[in-house]
Amino acid sequence: MPKATTTSQPSQPSQPSQPSQPSQPERRPGPGLRERKKIKTRQAIRRAALRLFTEQGYDATPVDRIAAAADVSTSTVFRYFPAKEDIVLTDEYDALMAEAIRERPRDETPAASLRHAVVGLLGPAAGAEREELLARLALVRQVPALRARMSGGLADSGTLLGEALAERTGRAPDDFEVRVAVGAVLGALREAVFHCLDHHRPPATTASTAKGTATRADAMTTAIDRALDLLSRGIPL
Repeated sequence: MPKATTTSQPSQPSQPSQPSQPSQPERRPGPGLRERKKIKTRQAIRRAALRLFTEQGYDATPVDRIAAAADVSTSTVFRYFPAKEDIVLTDEYDALMAEAIRERPRDETPAASLRHAVVGLLGPAAGAEREELLARLALVRQVPALRARMSGGLADSGTLLGEALAERTGRAPDDFEVRVAVGAVLGALREAVFHCLDHHRPPATTASTAKGTATRADAMTTAIDRALDLLSRGIPL
């Protein structure tokens, strides 16, 4: 690209060279207009579905009713979500987490980087997305069909996160140590989330939703910290 022109300056004594800094990963461009429209449609379908699941129950809510609530056709729902379970299980968070990992200090442990990426989704800055994420996780815990299909989603998450960790460490994405590290951390995160959901039920009334969301998010962060600390200490029992 063109360089800015500068006015000539008197020559200065040469300065001792400074040690080079470690190169940081180049920030990747955000999604284009077409992709943003797709994300907006996916979010509209998911939010309509979550509202209906809360009101009517997961099993009692057919896909055509979700389509009507989201003001799209049933075929559109299936184009974005091949199965009803995918409405709850798929999202854009894996890519966000992978990007967050790439931006962490290179000398940080994989568990610490993953912890920061996950906890960022549960913090107050996440806004309404935090409440939606907690509602989806609660559904996964409650509905057997969602839990059964969850393993495929975890495999996809592991692939993206493994690629991000491989870039940071200079290893290949299919490196044995990278795969084991990602698998161990994702398993620990899953159990921490389920433990938290078992002990911190969603609020019973709308009036307590905001407070209940904050309480459950804080409890989940604490559980995640405990799980990752257990891993870092070699899982002493």
